[in-house]
Amino acid sequence: MPAGLREALARLRARRGRSLVAALGIAAAATMIGTAVTLSFGLATGAERAAERSDLPDVTARFEPRTRAQLDERVGALANVEDRSYRFEIEDVELSSDGGSSREGVVQLIPRGRRGYAVVAGRDLSGRPGEVVVERGVAREWELEPGDSLSVARLGSVRVVGVALSADDVAFPLAANPRVYLPEELVPAGFRARGRSVNLVLLWARDPARLDSLLVQARAVSFGLEDLRFATREGVRALVDQVSGIVIALLIAFSLVALGAAGVMLGASARADVQRRLESIGVMRAIGASRTRVAARYAADAALLALPAGALGVTAGTLVAAPPGERLLEILNELAPGTALVGPLAVALAGIVALVVAATAWPAWRAASLPPAEILRGAEVRHAPRRAPTPSGPFGLGLRLALATRGRTLATALVVGAATAVVLLMLALASFLGRLADDPGVVGKRYQLTATLPADRTGEVERIPGVAAAAPRLVVDGVNSFELGQPVRLVGYPGDHTAFEAPPLAGGRRVEGLGEAEVGQGLADTLGVRLGSTLAVQLPTGEEVRYRVVGVVRTIDREGRVAFVRSDDALARAGDDPELAVRLDPGVDRDTVERALGALGARVAPVGPTGSDDQAFLSVLAGVLRVVAGVNGLICLYVLVQALAVLATERRRTIAVLRAGGAPRGTVALVLLGTATLILVLAAPAGILAERFLLGPAAARLAAGYASLPLGASAAQIATVVIGLGLIAAAAAAWTARRTERDSVAAALREG
Repeated sequence: MPAGLREALARLRARRGRSLVAALGIAAAATMIGTAVTLSFGLATGAERAAERSDLPDVTARFEPRTRAQLDERVGALANVEDRSYRFEIEDVELSSDGGSSREGVVQLIPRGRRGYAVVAGRDLSGRPGEVVVERGVAREWELEPGDSLSVARLGSVRVVGVALSADDVAFPLAANPRVYLPEELVPAGFRARGRSVNLVLLWARDPARLDSLLVQARAVSFGLEDLRFATREGVRALVDQVSGIVIALLIAFSLVALGAAGVMLGASARADVQRRLESIGVMRAIGASRTRVAARYAADAALLALPAGALGVTAGTLVAAPPGERLLEILNELAPGTALVGPLAVALAGIVALVVAATAWPAWRAASLPPAEILRGAEVRHAPRRAPTPSGPFGLGLRLALATRGRTLATALVVGAATAVVLLMLALASFLGRLADDPGVVGKRYQLTATLPADRTGEVERIPGVAAAAPRLVVDGVNSFELGQPVRLVGYPGDHTAFEAPPLAGGRRVEGLGEAEVGQGLADTLGVRLGSTLAVQLPTGEEVRYRVVGVVRTIDREGRVAFVRSDDALARAGDDPELAVRLDPGVDRDTVERALGALGARVAPVGPTGSDDQAFLSVLAGVLRVVAGVNGLICLYVLVQALAVLATERRRTIAVLRAGGAPRGTVALVLLGTATLILVLAAPAGILAERFLLGPAAARLAAGYASLPLGASAAQIATVVIGLGLIAAAAAAWTARRTERDSVAAALREG
């Protein structure tokens, strides 16, 4: 073992207590960083990983059933096609098992060749009868494993042989239809339309960069195909992002904030450690050690301590964040990073070690620049000024002790304040998610119900008591004419749409007539359209419609890839039957209105701002937030314990005098609580202000393309956090007071 390493280990062993406290601090900050890296890296890369693993096709075309011979002639004429796969997809199939059932199942008949999905458990279809592969979300929700039985309408019971990942949609139940795969050659003819065996084509391009030209060719040879719809990799990405885009963006932002807080904590902890060791620095300088040697010694000690402690913390953070993160990725039909996470975690660990070394070496270098006598004087704990107004008694003594070490007190308050700001941001985000699930008004939707009735019955609906207004709402999914891989959703109303949907304007004005459009910020950014630009959209019918962009709005729907327009004949031909948007009077009983609509023969559905009534996704996100909240709570507890432990060590004689005079543990705890209280008095306002004016606005700006997010913590949330900090301070004081009882009173008095 090198001599320098032996000396560093000897120095660490000589001060085991302080080394342990410092190591715990590094591990705590590293836990926060490990949590942040695990979440952000997994969410940022999961979609692309799943697309590559499942061999996601570059283009998927759906249409009314045709024979394979008819399609093969057309597809064979396309250039830039590397491979193709034909399928027949059947909707509204009854599926059932011991774990669940659905009448809205989707069965895809799979031929030999490229699959477009990846088997993640069990094996693929072999061609033998009675086999089925189920989509991963179905397997998870219905608790299916290879070897279990699944009942398929018109086929009876089949055996599950594999579980598949397909990255072309979110997973069941976030996607409403459970999906299974059956071998094409063994399915009875009753499952097919007579003489027509294909309604789905998967295409893989030789050169994905030339995908637009492939789509143009495909549309040119598609004459006669009814209900033709194209989906590209980019479109699939948009589909998944419409469910999760804003939340993932905010979670990544939250992780970055956590990284910053951990950095502050590491720097403050290292600086405090150097401050405690000024006496040693003064002695080294007095016997002739150079500034470089002093800084190098402290850097070596810091690196030796930071490497194992940081590795332990990063590992702990990964283990804590991985389960809820993987669950979130599964719901989105994405893949966890697995071993790919090792690289980012190694970079994070290297950054932690470098930060600790720099934060330790720099204060040591600066301290060593002073004359030895001045350094030694700085090592003595100075008393608070006499004029400082403090209460009497043990609590006031704790306040005075904290004031005597202003630098450390401020550094500790800074770390606690940073953690407080992160917790407040998390609570504000959680509150937003709750409103997102329950309150359509969060994203500008002013109607509460939809009813499937013809447009000419709008008047009947408006006459129902409690209905403020009703209007036909037409939704058409098309693609951009200039970039055919980019999906665009058109939302049309016959008149002013702001009575029913009024997402906040980011610029421009509202639609006032035909040929005008308000586009979502996400669509504007993706296509590069601005106020005054032309938005050209290819409709499913093959028609093209053009609009002049007069406004840009912030909306969460489909990640902002929507445009609000006035309804016209072209949209009516391209869209399904319109539904009626129903806005209710304030305070009206919704159930009464729903019963009245049902009496008119309408199917009624409540409006959710996220576009889905499934709560699994939001519940998993809440779990992620709880995990990170727990990590931050432990960070605050540790920081206060560390600060009080350092104070108790430096003031051993003062505490020993109290104990020698018969002071019980409660008195010592009050002294320490006084110190902790001053830290919180400084930290709590700093954290509140940082969240309100720094972190909240920063996260809101990140989400500005989707919605206007008031991410300022509420008064109730602030009160909850302040009370929580008070309880943490009390626990830290009690625990540290209990530890001081292990010290010998006589030994502490002799040390003084």
